Amino acid sequence: MQINMTLSSIAGLFGTMTILAMIPSPSVFAVVARSIASGFTHGLITVIGIVVGDFVFIILAICGLSAIAETMDSLLILIKYLGAAYLIWLGIELWKSKSKTVEVEAIRESSWLSNFLTGLFITLGDQKAILFYLGFFPAFLELSSVSIVDTSIVLVIATIAVGGVKLGYAYLADKARSLFQSSKAKRGMNITAGIVMISTGIFLVAKT
Repeated sequence: MQINMTLSSIAGLFGTMTILAMIPSPSVFAVVARSIASGFTHGLITVIGIVVGDFVFIILAICGLSAIAETMDSLLILIKYLGAAYLIWLGIELWKSKSKTVEVEAIRESSWLSNFLTGLFITLGDQKAILFYLGFFPAFLELSSVSIVDTSIVLVIATIAVGGVKLGYAYLADKARSLFQSSKAKRGMNITAGIVMISTGIFLVAKT
């Protein structure tokens, strides 16, 4: 099968996406908050949601669907506000939770979906993401002649670069969480994580 990407373009794309993923952003804050509040597994599920959201925009960009991106503007704005409201609600629930009822295993059993949706909403809630990818990819590949293999390579790069960096944040946040075992410390972590989630939701609404 035809491969149009060169090794240099693959390396360049990987390096650039890795650096961009390292920059503090709402997705990073969400991963850290979920990992601190509930553990590494929850951070992992949040990362999966983020990567899936990136997949959607990457495929749209590679297919050159800028016209569809414009028609989706109203839908993306709606998703943005729904996602922001969802994140704020999660933050309030974390803030209100009492330390004696915060059991990691219980949360792990019931909130994987909420973690996935958190990551997905944060990515899909950014209506500028598709335009970013449309402007970003031409530096590394010719969108008019991208093959299925090229698309697969880009998705793998995004999974390793974006997913890998975000997992690193989740791991570090989980390690920091394990340092605190008292009920008072857990309560403080829940409040901190709640503030982060609420702030992230407000940021999604406020940013232009």
